[in-house]
Amino acid sequence: MINNIKLIAVNELRRLFKSPLAWVILAVIQFLIAIFFYLLLSQYLQPASAATGLTEVVVSGMYQIAGVIMLLVSPLLTMRLITEERRLGTIKLLYSSPISITELVLGKYIGMTAFYCLALIMISLMPASLLFGAQLDLGQIAGGLIGLLLLMSSFAAIGLFISSLTQSPAIAAISTFGVLFLLWIINIAGTNASERTAEIFSYLSLLNHYNSLLNGVFNSADVIFYILVSVFFIVLSIWRLDAERTHG
Repeated sequence: MINNIKLIAVNELRRLFKSPLAWVILAVIQFLIAIFFYLLLSQYLQPASAATGLTEVVVSGMYQIAGVIMLLVSPLLTMRLITEERRLGTIKLLYSSPISITELVLGKYIGMTAFYCLALIMISLMPASLLFGAQLDLGQIAGGLIGLLLLMSSFAAIGLFISSLTQSPAIAAISTFGVLFLLWIINIAGTNASERTAEIFSYLSLLNHYNSLLNGVFNSADVIFYILVSVFFIVLSIWRLDAERTHG
């Protein structure tokens, strides 16, 4: 089972890098992060920001912007995870092969997460450069790293599930963006609601849990939330594809 998952993950990662889209997205991410990193650094150097820590202004600010950028590009990365198999007709070969649906889903999820890890390493090179000339709060940086990795992992799981629902990459991308954006700002919907409803919406917000980790508050509840989101959508993907193979 592990070998099959590894094989699918490596194949998915290889297929991503064979497409110019992956290279363009990596370049765009790095370019945008570099611009905002420079702007945040310039803001920190202003006299008005002297009382605020470098890690809080520049590094945490950069990771927060990175989260928004990844939300915008993730639908473009995940839209072909399953729809591409349907378009090429290889999904029928996968269904008839000895590979289980669980192995297929986990392999694609791990392959996509590996791509996100590469993007995370590239993003982190900029704040790492500050270590040569300044003191940073390594605990807060670690929180930001873990938070962004968990956030992107949940993006991958949500995008994978939505990709399993349709044959059109465009529909998958638009739907994924809609779901991610809704889960990003859902806490706003509870602003004028009852206290109980506001707590539920606040808990479901991807942004709220991410902000806690960015602030250096490492709460196991935030980590568990992202793990639950990823597991939930991975299980839904397995059920969806298993039902398609059984009835299709």
